[in-house]
Amino acid sequence: MSSDAELFDRWADGDRAAGNQLIRRHFDAVYKFFRNKVSSEAEDLIQRTFLACTEARARYRRESPFRAFLLGLARIELLNHYRRQGRPGAQIDASVTAVHDLRTSPTGLLVQFEEQRILLDALRRIPIDSQIVLELSYWEGMNSTALGEVLQIPAPTVRSRLRRAKALLREQVLAIAPQEAVGDSVLTNLDAWASSLRKVTDKKVTDKA
Repeated sequence: MSSDAELFDRWADGDRAAGNQLIRRHFDAVYKFFRNKVSSEAEDLIQRTFLACTEARARYRRESPFRAFLLGLARIELLNHYRRQGRPGAQIDASVTAVHDLRTSPTGLLVQFEEQRILLDALRRIPIDSQIVLELSYWEGMNSTALGEVLQIPAPTVRSRLRRAKALLREQVLAIAPQEAVGDSVLTNLDAWASSLRKVTDKKVTDKA
């Protein structure tokens, strides 16, 4: 089986079949990346992300996971999208601005439990980069090195970002939970609820396919 790097090089050299294989291999990750951040624009942003790949060929470091490189491009496309949609001159700071602040309405995931709904809502209320680092950690299992590639920051900085992101998430969960017991349930079993949401997003990708 060809590696991601081999497929990418062949795609960049004009091999469309290699490109299609690479897209199929990573489509689900890009789809899930946009799923909880935008609404009807997701399809366009997915296309923009894959189109940006070959244009950014020189930036891909072969020692790094291709998926991290790809989701780093997805992050850039997401922020550019928010800037295009915002007021002229408005600033989007991914370390401060949250999806909720942008008054965007991501298409709702069909969840079964109140805890899942609260967790999704809380993720949208923390800064965009904090949301990204938590979702990719929980849903893609990315380590600090890969997350650093996505955010373009050193791995040690990622670890502090993760700690800060979890603290912000806890604040938002407690703020929006309708009952204290529900908020406590989310926070006490955060890994389990995050894992259950991954199954929901995985099912949505399967349905999409």
